Amino acid sequence: MDLQLQGKRALVTGGSKGIGNAIALQLAREGVDVVIAARGEADLAAAQRDIAAETGRKIVAIAVDTKRDASVKALVEGAVAALGGIDILVNAAAQAGGQAPPPKLVQVTDAVFWDDVDVKVMGYLRTAREVAPHMIAQGWGRIVNVSGLAARQTGSIVGSMRNVAVAALTKNLADELGPKGINVTVVHPGLTRTEKTAPLVAARAASAGVSEAEIEQRQSANILIGRMVEAAEVADIVAFLASPRSVAINGDAIACGGGVKGPIHY
Repeated sequence: MDLQLQGKRALVTGGSKGIGNAIALQLAREGVDVVIAARGEADLAAAQRDIAAETGRKIVAIAVDTKRDASVKALVEGAVAALGGIDILVNAAAQAGGQAPPPKLVQVTDAVFWDDVDVKVMGYLRTAREVAPHMIAQGWGRIVNVSGLAARQTGSIVGSMRNVAVAALTKNLADELGPKGINVTVVHPGLTRTEKTAPLVAARAASAGVSEAEIEQRQSANILIGRMVEAAEVADIVAFLASPRSVAINGDAIACGGGVKGPIHY
């Protein structure tokens, strides 16, 4: 299938590592010129070199702190100047989850909650707010928000609340921007293999006195495909949602965690 992405222009926040990096790479493979944005300048520079070398597309790295309005405004202005416009926004900049047990109620301080939500929810809103006028002016655009399956399950108070908020943000944006030619969707990854997975699994295996394979098996026990999803597999879904071929999907949430036993979502 031709995704009709050749020559499109994308901004991917959180694009230096993990799922965001995999998305930026896949979009570039499909012929998209990409601005990748994140806080760490060294990681950004490395990601820019790697993606550009593999794909031959124009890849621009811009440092950003999505907690700051001024930083987000500068990012979007820089992206528009570098690419000549923005057709696609992928919001993936967030505090990484799953690296440690989530805080219990007594550990959820104001600072813990607001710091997380300010990055993932308000950060997504800030970026969409700055990009939307450019998409409205051209009459076409795609915004894809990367959330997570914590939106559909308990276990992490902050994780569930931030991800539900991203889903609510997505639907509100879709209702407002859909009539202007802009589709807004949210994807919910589950347990996903990134560059952080191997050391985390190794540490847990050493602590439990079992093999790394055993740890991965335990983690994947409730995943229907029997293993964790690869970041590149999430990126495949996002690339479709970012394309003109996805016009029939707007305001909806797409789970991409390999399938979870039990619940029915309809």
